[in-house]
Amino acid sequence: MSMLIKDALIYDMEGNAPFKGDIYMEEGKIAQIGSGLDICADEVIDADGLVALPGFVDAHSHLGGFHMLNYDECDFNEMTDPVTADVRAIDGCNVHDKCFMDACKGGVTTMCITPGSGNPICGLAFIAKTAGKDDIHELVIKNPSALKLAFGMNPIGVYGKKNQMPMTRMGVIKVMRDAFHKAKDYMAKKEAAQGDITKMPDYDAKLEAISLALSRQIPLKIHCEQFDMMTAIELAKEFDCEYTIEHAWGAEFFLPELKEGGGAINYGPVGVPTGYGELTHANIAEVKMLEDAGVHVSIMTDSPITMPELIYIQAGEAVRRGLSHESALKMITINPAKTLHVDDRVGSIKVGKDGDIVLFNGMPALDVAAGVKYTIVEGNVVYRG
Repeated sequence: MSMLIKDALIYDMEGNAPFKGDIYMEEGKIAQIGSGLDICADEVIDADGLVALPGFVDAHSHLGGFHMLNYDECDFNEMTDPVTADVRAIDGCNVHDKCFMDACKGGVTTMCITPGSGNPICGLAFIAKTAGKDDIHELVIKNPSALKLAFGMNPIGVYGKKNQMPMTRMGVIKVMRDAFHKAKDYMAKKEAAQGDITKMPDYDAKLEAISLALSRQIPLKIHCEQFDMMTAIELAKEFDCEYTIEHAWGAEFFLPELKEGGGAINYGPVGVPTGYGELTHANIAEVKMLEDAGVHVSIMTDSPITMPELIYIQAGEAVRRGLSHESALKMITINPAKTLHVDDRVGSIKVGKDGDIVLFNGMPALDVAAGVKYTIVEGNVVYRG
């Protein structure tokens, strides 16, 4: 299957100025980018008057595992144990959930799909395309992609009702530290065994999962807001883990610490009150403050808790609050691709990368009337507006 997009205004997110040109895709990959390409293709899209961007990358979602109208169908929260490091979001993901098509309608072609935040250690996330196959495993780019942790009211609210640890913020971090120390001991015993099966510790799926983060094979993906950011940074520093902070409402109160900590921020969504306190202060202007402070920032939706197209609506709000348009587009394309370590495949329009393109009838994040006309995943149209 091949496709030729003709005469689009291309924002390639590779540092080049926007240019009028063509994009040729073959076997799911971008094969040529140029002007006046004369190539025979299975499908040709006349994109004159349209804007071409790389498919949006959402660094934090619960697609296929949360039913917002029926909590009994929320399959991403295994709230039976404070430590469920070994559960995998991919095993609870319904690829036929209509939210996958909602994502395509919003121009989102790649998502990091993560367990919910009911436990201090929640489980393993994965990264997948939003369309193209009927088997979730065939949509996967990377699995596992992160170990999800959660601070604050989510785990406290779950286990406080059960009168068991963690009932407080003190308890949440203790649960995490205890599990991490056990995993370190487990790793040390495996290393000391030097392959001798008789000396190996008994297999422990939870500790194996945590070991992936402690050995920096995958990052920690840490749900936290203003009260817990310093604790999250200290945890990652103590165990020398790569990490991202998810949501990050109230980040402006900790800008120097977030910069020094070295972790990336996946900011959003903004559908919560402003103010001071947990689950408040979703001030989209914070993404500019973070960028100005030298922190690597992406904008995410938490979909289906919010609608997937909120990704470019939030980018527009960030521009309205002073962020440059170029930076806003980066925060929904190449920035999250880099944060998720999949920028070799997605996040920009470049020869050799996946043929994931979204065509708008206006400039998203600038034109409030801009809408998705085509969403293309690996060279195939998956949505026509």
